[in-house]
Amino acid sequence: MLKLILAPEVAEEITIALRKSGDREIGGILMGEHVGPDEFKVTKITVQKRGGISSFIRIIEDAVGKLNAFFRQSNNDYSRFNYIGEWHSHPLFTPYPSSKDDNSMLEIVMDETVGANFAVLVIVKLAPDKGLIGTAHTYLPNGVKSQSCLIFQR
Repeated sequence: MLKLILAPEVAEEITIALRKSGDREIGGILMGEHVGPDEFKVTKITVQKRGGISSFIRIIEDAVGKLNAFFRQSNNDYSRFNYIGEWHSHPLFTPYPSSKDDNSMLEIVMDETVGANFAVLVIVKLAPDKGLIGTAHTYLPNGVKSQSCLIFQR
């Protein structure tokens, strides 16, 4: 099982964005570091504010600049630092992937031009106490989807 750790500053950035967005879905991309066997730490995200109450639509052009900056900061060490996947909110629903979410992630990971070995989808929402709750799922190019372990680092 893949383990995905959200750095404290990343969890805080997501929490603030969720509070500002209210009932609108928001999301972005996850970037981070390979820290151990099947273990990744998310250290950077993008926050795309475009979207609606019923669906989040990823616009890759919004993220390209941040992705390129991330790669420059990590000296283009793609074996250690890379794109990990996507995140978005389900403010009014349980934080689990819908069939549309599954199809979108499989499309990304099965696209040979992307060249991903996997992609993770994190779905989050604010808990009643205003803390962050969420799930993570990993998608493979062979069409397999599996639940992953999501850890909010303190």
